[in-house]
Order: sequence, then C-alpha cells, then structure tokens
Amino acid sequence: MNEGTPEEAEGIWSEDAAHPVKFHAPEVVFGTDSLAEIGLAAARLGARRPFVVSDSGVSAAGWTEETLDYLRREGLRPQLWTDVTPNPKDHEIQRGYEEYVDSGADVIIGIGGGSVIDAAKGVAILAGNGGKILDFEGVDQISHPIPPMIMAPTTAGTGADVSQFCVVSDTERHIKVTILGRALVPDISITDPRLLTTMPGGLAAATGLDALSHGIEAFVSLAHNPLSDLHALNSVRLVDSHLVRTLETPEDLTSRRAMAQASLEAGMAFSNAILGATHAMSHQVGGLIDAPHGVVNAVLLSHVVSFNALGSPERYRPLAEVFGLSESRAPVEQMARALAAYIRALADRVGVPKGLAALGVTEADIPLLTKSTLHDACLTTNPRLADENDVRRLFVAAM
Repeated sequence: MNEGTPEEAEGIWSEDAAHPVKFHAPEVVFGTDSLAEIGLAAARLGARRPFVVSDSGVSAAGWTEETLDYLRREGLRPQLWTDVTPNPKDHEIQRGYEEYVDSGADVIIGIGGGSVIDAAKGVAILAGNGGKILDFEGVDQISHPIPPMIMAPTTAGTGADVSQFCVVSDTERHIKVTILGRALVPDISITDPRLLTTMPGGLAAATGLDALSHGIEAFVSLAHNPLSDLHALNSVRLVDSHLVRTLETPEDLTSRRAMAQASLEAGMAFSNAILGATHAMSHQVGGLIDAPHGVVNAVLLSHVVSFNALGSPERYRPLAEVFGLSESRAPVEQMARALAAYIRALADRVGVPKGLAALGVTEADIPLLTKSTLHDACLTTNPRLADENDVRRLFVAAM
C-alpha cells in the first residue's frame, strides 16, 4: 500500500522529498472571446510570419480564418499549414517542418485539437533541432531551443496546449511514441470556450473522457505533488458534473466553460505528475489502429483502475469521494470495484464501446501491444508495478 507521508495526506509539500518539485505551466489566457488575444500574444513573442498549424475540420468551422484575421490585424503575415490528420504521423510532421522552413516563419501557433497541437510541437522540435521527429522519443531528448509556441485548443480534453508532451505515430512500427520535455510547454495557451461549440458529439465525449483519464492518472501517479493533486481532483469533479450535460445540451456555455477548465486543469496536472498504465497502453492501441485516443483511454481506464486501486488504495479513495461513492471508505476490493464500475457507467452514458474488440483490436494483437507498452514512458509513474503478464492480462480483460 502506498499511503504517502502525513504531509501529503494534508496536501502539503514534504520537506524530506528527495528532489525539489517543479511545476511547469504556460501563460494561460482563458475565457469567452479570448481568441481575440492571439494576435497580440504572437506579437509579444516577436512574431512576424507566424506558422499556423490547423486541420480541415477546424478550418471548416471557421476558427482558423478567425485566427488568421486576428494575426493580420496586428500587421503579421501568417503562413497556414493544415495537412494534419488524427494521431499525427511522423511523415506529416516532417512535411510541416519543410513548409515551416520554406515559408521563413518564426512563432508557431496551433489552433485545433490534440493532434494539431502535437503536430505543431513536432514542427517546433525539428525547427530548433533538425533530424527526424522519432529521434526525440523519450524524456529530455531536445537539446536545442525551439521557436516560441502559442496553442489554442478547439476540444476539451487533451491538455496538449499546456503540457510538456508530444505524441507522434511511428508509421513503420505502428506505435505511438511519446516525446517529453520542458521545452514542449507552450509559451502561451489561449482557451476560448466558444471553440468547443463546433465539436461533434462523439469528439466531445472522447476528449472529455480523455480529460477524466488525465485527471485520474495524474492524481495517482508516483510523481504527483500537492499542486498537481489540486488541479487533478478538480478536473475530475468538473468532468463528472458537466460532460454529459455538454452532450445533452450542446449550447450550454456554462458546461462548455466547465469542460474547457477541466481540460486545462487536467493538462497542467498530468504535465507535471505524468500519467500511468492507461496511457501507456492507449498509445500502443492508437498507433496500431489509429483509433481516437480518448475513446481508447475510456475503454481501458476502468480496468487499470481496478488493477491499480488494489495496490495503492489511499490514492484512489479521494477519487471515489469526488464521485460521491458511498464505498469510498469501504474495504479495498469493494472500493476498487465501485470506482471502476462508476467510470465504466459514465463511459456507457456517452456511448463508448465496451471493449477494444469493437475498435478493431484482435487477440492476435495483444503480444505486440503488451511489449510496446512496457517501453512507454507513462508506465514508469504508474502507482502499481505492472510487468509483462500484468499488462497482457489488462489487455485481455479490456477486449
């Protein structure tokens, strides 16, 4: 059992910590109509020819052109690149970097969901360091400074606009690789809840459950701290209270703002506390079948919670309390079952498939998925040690 120190139980940083705790976060601009600040923000970072990364869906919704208009009002000459697909591919990022160089651009702006923002980060990495994007897999492999970055999310869940993560699909090995480093925290994050109103219902559900998985995994992570705990727990509470409402009443801006805040807080939490087995496994599934990341997380999360809570129950009890479960103080097995069942019930309410098989995963894929998971950086901060047999059993249970 990992109950933590008395100081941690009270939400206080422990003085006997082995290392000082750092909390990385960008400048945050939050609120309705805050996208109008993006021109001024870019100018403050020294932009003349900002490189705007977006995609066809965001462009069709009108947000890309609105962004370009705000930039032009400040006398800037934006360069637009929109050739990004879900789960951005290594070759796409290479092409984006070539476009960046050819256009003579400077500051990099991402306006879109997590895939767009990860692609923008990938372009920034190559702009400052050269090479191939897969060369930077792992922790702190970025050795040279990268261009300033501004991110404006159009979904509520990925947290990529505030995190030090970049996830890229390796199209040769059919896996996702995680790039992690302080340099990847954007300089400025602009969250305008208006941008969430054009999300299709399925995307809103998937990204909302992504925020939930971020909050839960950050809270129980071995690298958690009192400040990340605060943001993680509040993000879980907000998702639980508002996600279903945004699907039932899409025009409800109060719930949209709440989900935007949930995404922001969960992003700051996991950027600093890192994640766990759910994401280590999800990255591999997404790399294999190009499935929506938030949906894969939602399928896996309840199974990982059941596994982890037996080894680290005191980190999961506050989560059960946030969900209002009477079993929050019950014996460990009962609490773990109740928490996992609640999470699965929420996934059911928003239409998430019951298992990985419905997404296209087969039993034959499990050995490869298992071995790939063991090399994912997110597994190192999972609160319970998971070996190859544990991961394999989790994949089997999630089928």
